[in-house]
Amino acid sequence: MGIDTVRLQALSQQYGILLGEEMLRQFSLYGEMLQQWNRKMNLTAIVDDEGILVKHFLDSLLLLNALKRRGMDLSMVKLIDVGTGAGFPGVPFRIAQPGTELTLLDGLNKRITFLKELCSSLGIHCLAVHGRAEELGRKEQFREQYDIATARAVSDLRELSEYCLPFVKVGGYFAALKGYDVEEELKGASKAIGLLGGKTVAVEKYVLPDGSRRSIVCIQKISQTSPKYPRPSAKMAKTPLM
Repeated sequence: MGIDTVRLQALSQQYGILLGEEMLRQFSLYGEMLQQWNRKMNLTAIVDDEGILVKHFLDSLLLLNALKRRGMDLSMVKLIDVGTGAGFPGVPFRIAQPGTELTLLDGLNKRITFLKELCSSLGIHCLAVHGRAEELGRKEQFREQYDIATARAVSDLRELSEYCLPFVKVGGYFAALKGYDVEEELKGASKAIGLLGGKTVAVEKYVLPDGSRRSIVCIQKISQTSPKYPRPSAKMAKTPLM
């Protein structure tokens, strides 16, 4: 049956996101490829058309809404999606904002293989990188090179900030897609965010059409990250920034 692109277009428009015919064609193909590849490798537990539309595509597109509410011009930005998995939220963001220079980072090589094939089929130029965020965040070609770093991950915001903020330029944003009730987690991460050069400027909250709920924590980079961060993941786990 495939993704209902008319419904995706209408739902996106409710958040101020206008999707043209070519973008809708790309989303339709994305849904097909996700389902096809998922039969041979575990990319996502969500494989039904409606689930992909709402929980993957629309959920990812909320990132645009959250950043636009900060007054950010998204027409030409450099974005890195850390721990991107099957490409969320980075690829939907890039489809809706064709001027985006996109880097997709994941620690599992088979996902990178999928992402390269996906972007090629969609006609999207992206840099798909197999690696660990705490290692790439120290490399000159990646460190403080991005207007936006984003992650849709289960890791605690304290660790996510240490992984992601080193990639962000001063003045840019780390936007974390988190669960709805994020206040306690954010409170626990506040010292880490400050130590890493960030400042939380907003928490945007959304309820999706299927009733699932999302918070997007917008953290602005206000000063450079100290060279001692990010630390190795084992050290992050043993001595979290409290």
